[in-house]
Amino acid sequence: MPPEPITIQTVSLPEIQAGLHASFGELQWVVDAYALALASLLLTSGVLADRYGRRLLFAIGLAIFTAGSLSCGLAQSPLVLIASRGGQGIGGAIMFATSLALLGDSFSGADRGAAFGIWGAVTGVAVSAGPIVGGAITSGITWRGIFLVNVPVGAATIAVTLWRVSESRAPHPGRPDWAGFALLTCGLISLVYGLIRTGETSWSDVTVRGCLIVGGVLLAAFIFAESRSGHPMLDLSLFRIPTFAGGSVAALAMNGSLFAMLLYLVLYLQDILGYSALATGLRLLAAAGGQLIAAAVAGRLSERVPVRWLIGPGLALTGAGLLLMTGLGATSSWTHLLPGLIVSGIGAGLVNPPLAATAIGVVAPRRAGMASGVNSAFRQTELAASIAVLGTVFAASLEHHLGRVLAPVPALARHAPRLATAIRHGDIGQAIGATPPQLRSVLGHAIRSGFASGINDLLIVTGIVALAGAVASFVLIRQKDFVDRAPHSFTGEPAEEQGAPTWT
Repeated sequence: MPPEPITIQTVSLPEIQAGLHASFGELQWVVDAYALALASLLLTSGVLADRYGRRLLFAIGLAIFTAGSLSCGLAQSPLVLIASRGGQGIGGAIMFATSLALLGDSFSGADRGAAFGIWGAVTGVAVSAGPIVGGAITSGITWRGIFLVNVPVGAATIAVTLWRVSESRAPHPGRPDWAGFALLTCGLISLVYGLIRTGETSWSDVTVRGCLIVGGVLLAAFIFAESRSGHPMLDLSLFRIPTFAGGSVAALAMNGSLFAMLLYLVLYLQDILGYSALATGLRLLAAAGGQLIAAAVAGRLSERVPVRWLIGPGLALTGAGLLLMTGLGATSSWTHLLPGLIVSGIGAGLVNPPLAATAIGVVAPRRAGMASGVNSAFRQTELAASIAVLGTVFAASLEHHLGRVLAPVPALARHAPRLATAIRHGDIGQAIGATPPQLRSVLGHAIRSGFASGINDLLIVTGIVALAGAVASFVLIRQKDFVDRAPHSFTGEPAEEQGAPTWT
């Protein structure tokens, strides 16, 4: 599978911003266009895979993703890049909706636990190693290389998939729910657009209010339509299974905390501390190493230990690590982040492998495509929404702090809103250069302390999200909800001890 497209391009965002003259909002869309397309199409892709064949759909998804990557690498404007990222998301949706189902169909018993462990470990490595790979490519070639590298990898993976992977499909697949797809897609885009616009304008802006209202109405209509549909893309009855609901909440918490925070940590390391893309990636290896080791351990333990004792503590460690990074100031160095990066990386590594198993472990094989799609859709939806919300929080915190710190200097205080906008657009050097020489040190200190203050607020918010997810995981995830697939299934306990229901 091609390298994880969100984390690998995160460290290149400042270079993209400079190369394409993109605004902060456009940078958010570079990430969110992919995540939204992925979230919107995952559920429909799962149903299509159950009907037409999971291997076939996986290969088609790979082809679309590869074409989107090529278009991203050749983009000459933010708009083209954002549209191309959406194309990547379409292909990614088809791939990710079928990957877990293909694993579940290909393995059984203890082998399935090992397969999910490897899948989770590979996912963890892709996510955590993405910054260093992206940094190396960006510094050694250009930011375009992070997208173009997917082209040969994608082509090779298509060939291997068609050659080595067996086809599988559901014996009685449902019909695609196109009405649900339209409502979900339009609702998510409207909601996230409104949230991103909030960071650029204000909550009182007419466009913001309109988008948020329309998004909320469309998403409510989606839930209503799914509850009345004979062939829904989202089977709401799945959420009556406590473990499925708990796994979905854990997925929300994981992507809404550490992974959403990566964007802002990268901007802090590059725009404020002045590190290159490669140097930034190297520093984020602190999280990558912990995640890699923990994912390997969790993959093995998921065969023997109830998954709640991996997911819950993993999210708790993730939240603790994020909170441990707070306390940044104008004179802080990157080493202040080091303990928190290690702890949160270990936490994320514990979560990924068992979360993959939980996604389809509580449903019958015939519903594996939908279950896999729901879990992945929740993760991507939360990532897109969290990045938008965090952008709004950051913008408000930055402007407030600048206004307070610059208050004793009237010549600068009246320009606080404009300065905050310049910082969000990556024009820190230009803003300082346009300031009278005798005031530049004052402004530089204010910018560093204001950016740090904004990052502190985001760390607190994401830390609380992860801790809330940990509590929900402990409460909702139950071993007895797992489906009896084999005498000793991947949950690590004999079927008779799990009390698993019988699915037909």
